[in-house]
Amino acid sequence: MHKNKNMPTIDIIDGIKILIYNGEHRPPHFHAAYNEYEVVIEIETGNIYAGDLPNKQLKKVFDWLAGNSDWAMEVFYELNPELL
Repeated sequence: MHKNKNMPTIDIIDGIKILIYNGEHRPPHFHAAYNEYEVVIEIETGNIYAGDLPNKQLKKVFDWLAGNSDWAMEVFYELNPELL
């Protein structure tokens, strides 16, 4: 996916990295990486945009999103102010 861009880890849940890049595109989204897996999830809808993650880890990511969606949106726009 975006291996060459600035890729800040904003959180880690049981070995799953939650990442938001700068220089991104709409819709607002984040990446969740676990071992060789990576998934891209839209912040507002929770829809999977691309990639995959094992079910156990995916559930943890959705649980994280449920409690952190407002913050994730703030971080996304802080890193991508041109998309406001």
